[in-house]
Amino acid sequence: GDILDYYLRTDGVWILTRNKQFYKTNNEKECAEKCEAERNLTCRAFLFTRKKLQCLTLAENAKMTVAFPSMDTVLYQKRIYLMQCKRGIGTDYRGTEAKTQSGIPCQKWAEKIPHKPNYTPEKHPNAGLEENYCRNPDADENGPWCYTTDPAQRFDYCAIPECEDQCMQCNGEDYHGEVSRTESGLECQRWDVQEPHMHGFILKHYPEKDLKMNYCRNPDGELRPWCFTTNPNKRWEYCNIPRCTTPPPVSGPDSQCLSGKGEDYRGRIAVTESGNACQHWNTQHPHKHGWIPGRYPCKGLQENYCRNPDGEKKPWCYTTNSSIRWEYCTIPPCDRTEQGIAGMNNVPVQVPLTEECYRGKGQSYRGTTSVTASGKKCQAWSSMVPHSHIKTPERFPDADLRDNYCRNPDGDSSPWCFTTDPNTVWEYCNLKRCDDHAQE
Repeated sequence: GDILDYYLRTDGVWILTRNKQFYKTNNEKECAEKCEAERNLTCRAFLFTRKKLQCLTLAENAKMTVAFPSMDTVLYQKRIYLMQCKRGIGTDYRGTEAKTQSGIPCQKWAEKIPHKPNYTPEKHPNAGLEENYCRNPDADENGPWCYTTDPAQRFDYCAIPECEDQCMQCNGEDYHGEVSRTESGLECQRWDVQEPHMHGFILKHYPEKDLKMNYCRNPDGELRPWCFTTNPNKRWEYCNIPRCTTPPPVSGPDSQCLSGKGEDYRGRIAVTESGNACQHWNTQHPHKHGWIPGRYPCKGLQENYCRNPDGEKKPWCYTTNSSIRWEYCTIPPCDRTEQGIAGMNNVPVQVPLTEECYRGKGQSYRGTTSVTASGKKCQAWSSMVPHSHIKTPERFPDADLRDNYCRNPDGDSSPWCFTTDPNTVWEYCNLKRCDDHAQE
């Protein structure tokens, strides 16, 4: 296959990393070849800037460091280093688990205290013996292991879950199997076609959702994987995919602060940015909703803490104010110093300003809200599905019609967007006038 098939692509993202190498390449494939051939570091990912044709091979990926927006950049991460599960006995496991099944921290493979190792990075350069991560350099039938930091115990095995492609963890958001029939036996429609059902789930707009072939997927936070069907009378249906027997992975180390969209945030902030207290997730008052904790076991829907279970731009909650259904929360960002961002070898970085309100008719609004007043997701301005239109970035070059952000290119009364619902062409967006906040 294509060399890039071994990487997960994410557009418009930069990651802070100290250990990197710079190259000049003509395209992403050449950059991937540099990553494969890299000897100065363990290449887990690479960044490619389109304007400068600059290639950076990286020792870290987004699971290991902070990510932030960068307009001209494409991030490619090696899939093998993103997998936190093992296949078979796990000789190719390259995850970051670094403690034994009993919870003892692992000894670094390059160190000799408290145990003198038989397996070292020098003796086994292709075994991935980095840091103190669990590995299986000797093809042990019991799976990945490590030397422990307990002088009384030389080594122990690690609790690495199985990669079960034909089962799902949580709600199947990370399911990458090849089931392509619905639970009633209907064949799935391919994601890259619009027949018999038009839809907005286009691969280029959801590059991280693995919308391949006609495989069942869960790109929008449904209860479990689904697909559009090839039956014209049945738009979509869930797929019958069993739950994995191994427990779901735990949240990452940065879950107490805002990283990316905050989907892994597990802190205890329970008040919205305008000061409203959050409604408990397990209650239906004052607002009825479908985010019931028992249905979504991996979304962290505890108490009334702010969360991002549906891929919004940042954590939110339903409010205890009966006249305000939901609002975003203000979560402190994970450490991202200005010095670190400024020192990125002069690569231009554009971090969008948060703009939660509009002035006048909102023609100058440049925020990143992409949800309508009724809660529908916006269609990308450059897309013609599910709705064909003439409000394109080319025809309105000064209107900043980026991604699927709410805008007002035609002088309407307030910012709006086309929706991803085939039955609703467009709606005004879920935005307030800035004047409403003047007193605050």
